[in-house]
Amino acid sequence: MSLTDSSPAQIARAASAASKSLGILPLEARNDALSAIHQSLVQAKSRILAANAKDLELASKAAADGQLSQSVLKRLDLGRPGKWEDMLQGIIDVRNLEDPFTLRTLLDDGLTLERITCPIGTLLIIFEARPEVIANIAALAIKSGNAAILKGGKESTSSFFTISNAISSALVQTKVPNAAIQLVTARDVIASLLEEDKHIDLVIPRGSNDLVRYIKANTRIPVLGHADGLCTIYIHHDADTEASVRILLDSKLGYPAACNSVETLLVHQAALTTHLPAIASALLQQGCSLRCDSISKSALAESLPLDKVALLQDAAEEDYDTEFLSPILAIKTVVSPSTTPKSSSSEDLALGLAIAHINAHSSHHTDAILTSSEPIAKRFQASVDSACVFWNTSTRMAD
Repeated sequence: MSLTDSSPAQIARAASAASKSLGILPLEARNDALSAIHQSLVQAKSRILAANAKDLELASKAAADGQLSQSVLKRLDLGRPGKWEDMLQGIIDVRNLEDPFTLRTLLDDGLTLERITCPIGTLLIIFEARPEVIANIAALAIKSGNAAILKGGKESTSSFFTISNAISSALVQTKVPNAAIQLVTARDVIASLLEEDKHIDLVIPRGSNDLVRYIKANTRIPVLGHADGLCTIYIHHDADTEASVRILLDSKLGYPAACNSVETLLVHQAALTTHLPAIASALLQQGCSLRCDSISKSALAESLPLDKVALLQDAAEEDYDTEFLSPILAIKTVVSPSTTPKSSSSEDLALGLAIAHINAHSSHHTDAILTSSEPIAKRFQASVDSACVFWNTSTRMAD
């Protein structure tokens, strides 16, 4: 891995050339490189966390001045419990994956069917404040035989440099070409890199909605990226109450700044008195703000202590289209119709309303249903148009 301030054209050409060598390295050589990266990061832990602390200090001042959001600040913190360990374990997990190049199936004696896949080539990954992304991308790129050009946000400069140096020192001892993984240090180069469609095969933006939209609008290179993580959970009236409380606490407060954190809670009307009070009480107890529609707020006002009722807020319509990335949850009631067509039950119509809301308002990232009914869950999973659709599971499972 190299730290580079070369011109965008030089960076792209070097990465493209390196991708040809990396793409034909045997699996053992690629796995050895991941083992070396893991060991080097373990040895450099104190230096990396010290560099990250410097970034955090500067970012905290920027956040205090209103120049940086709290969600970005939280993503920057590599010392957050479990984050360092998860980064290292991710490298091991990728190393242990089967070879993505060749899958073999023995059809008969002497007859083997092979599916041989090829690396994409050269990737341009543009990301913001998460320092662990460098290790994630380096591992995935090397394992899959792709060269990667990385351009990170200025908030993590010290962390990026220190992690990159550790990875670079590891790769010197391996067969991976130095230019296969490059961290771009020059400023104001994104626009020029986006013009290198001759040498860069895919752009992957990881960051804000604005970043993703800018990249899509300013390059001829194919773009693979999602922006918002506006995730929704629907509680059906037959869900297990205790499990629902645990799932909501994890989905909302496990890591509020993550793109897989739940932002909207849809509640079946019949669950307003049986499920919602326990969920709301647990969330309020841990400092989560609840923005309720009029029906759910009235139901909670009759069941919660006055001190907790006073904390409830009125939801605005735009709250159901907002990725809060903080301890805020929008709550909306799914009203069960009193009159229904002969061919439909009120339960079917309520489920249909929940599905319609999610398909209209979610970002198609991750959504979930809590129910004890398999037919209800299967219909929900088949009808919700999202990348991940879970049943009785936290949205945080998507990552």
